[in-house]
Amino acid sequence: MHGEYKVPGGKLVVVDLEVRDGRIADFHLAGDFFLEPDDALADIDAAVTGLPVETDAAAIAAAVRAALPEGAQLLGFTPDSVGTAVRRALVTAPGWKDFTWEIVHEKAVSPRMNLALDEVLTARVGAGLRNPTLRIWEWNESAVVIGSFQSYRNEVDPEGAARHGYDVVRRISGGGAMMMGAGSIVTYSLYVPASLVAGMTFADSYAFLDDWALQALRSLGVDATYQPLNDIASSKGKIGGAAQKRLAGGGVLHHATMSYDMDGQVMTEVLRIGREKLSDKGTTSAAKRVDPLRSQTGLPREAIIERLKDTFANLYGAQPGRITESEYAEAEALVTSKFATDAWLHRVP
Repeated sequence: MHGEYKVPGGKLVVVDLEVRDGRIADFHLAGDFFLEPDDALADIDAAVTGLPVETDAAAIAAAVRAALPEGAQLLGFTPDSVGTAVRRALVTAPGWKDFTWEIVHEKAVSPRMNLALDEVLTARVGAGLRNPTLRIWEWNESAVVIGSFQSYRNEVDPEGAARHGYDVVRRISGGGAMMMGAGSIVTYSLYVPASLVAGMTFADSYAFLDDWALQALRSLGVDATYQPLNDIASSKGKIGGAAQKRLAGGGVLHHATMSYDMDGQVMTEVLRIGREKLSDKGTTSAAKRVDPLRSQTGLPREAIIERLKDTFANLYGAQPGRITESEYAEAEALVTSKFATDAWLHRVP
């Protein structure tokens, strides 16, 4: 069995192994990483050989860590990445280039429609009815999008939201609130088969699925890094965050929102805990604009989106795609039955 795992911001970890009598045999680690001393490679191979095939990534990492000689230096990879590569080998997980990818960037629709499209397109990818897809959001009205498990009354000030023209909607993924002002953020969704992240922990999958976006930002001069669990940041503070939802049908929704230019004062008046959110971004004044992408690139929002699309296409061979009429119709029905209802919006009071 063969498995590969590209460490986000690091090196490629490659493993080859056999399975005999329910245990890992003839294990060999390779890759373009750096390791000192040289004979630590044999220590790692010996630590993994003999482990039961059901050993999870964390336990494999612990075995590797325990076997390393004192003072060993691992550069570009970690014991955890070895564990991930082993698990991916055991489940024969595919890589990005094993799929045919599409990029969708279409007309502006309401925030509710964007949320419904996320659910519909994820389900279709999971069912094999659509190619794995990157979709760039466009929307025609401002909204606060709260996480699936957030309390409406604790998170949002309804009077402040109404005063500033923000609708309030709830998405199917967890995480925190997104303030989606017109032209103020960049949001994308990935709809992928569960097999792409097979063998990964949730934490690993977040960084893995956003690594291409960090490469795009770095090409624009942004010192972009990933901060566990789900934040995209730079040396100047937080840029955005990601969220995931895994559907029973085998599809994985991964979406991320990055701030282009946002009014911090409005945030404190619309979100009840706005000051804490701004503090997390390293912003000292609540009235200050939160504009990492605009200030750090000096580019219009549209140019940043084009770089994201170009980077994804160049890395994975993605081609332009479209949302079908039947997908739009299914999403519209889901808006009516779910995303526009008070029962969904107030599912957590």
